[in-house]
Amino acid sequence: MKTTSITTTLILSFLMLFSLQINAQEFSPIDKSPMDAAAFPNDYKEANKLIKIVYSRPQLKGRSLEKLAPKGKVWRTGANEAAELTLYTPMMFGKTKVPAGTYTFYVIPGDKEWTAIISSDLNVWGSYFYKEENDVARMAVPVEQVDEALEAFSIVFNEGKSGVNMHLGWGNTRVMVPFNM
Repeated sequence: MKTTSITTTLILSFLMLFSLQINAQEFSPIDKSPMDAAAFPNDYKEANKLIKIVYSRPQLKGRSLEKLAPKGKVWRTGANEAAELTLYTPMMFGKTKVPAGTYTFYVIPGDKEWTAIISSDLNVWGSYFYKEENDVARMAVPVEQVDEALEAFSIVFNEGKSGVNMHLGWGNTRVMVPFNM
């Protein structure tokens, strides 16, 4: 009887130990450039959004903006995957009417202006596979330098005169991209 109890206890202990090992999961640490989203209207209680962008937020960490988003080169507008832009209603982007849908949003940084690009490409990592022939619309937008520096790349929307303005900010650089109704 004693041998049976010891054997049963050992078997149960072994099964418990084994089952704990099966359930142990290994999770990745927090990403260095976490994903974020911005939408308009900004209020989380408002379900009827007009526009949304999902992007990753790289940080300068002592590096220059030009090193991370080189002037004259297509940039993914963030880190990791290229930024994903969703229009919930057709909007004017410059002189082009862009239908409601999901797109990739790129920019080409410059000294006095940046080129904002809406592309039909989807599920793109970085800007390595950018194809100009898939551009839906392009628009040149002015760039300005401000006193307040942002360590992490940020995007925010606000109401514009005839639509929605997307504001990009990183370091001391600010860019406003208008989307008109």
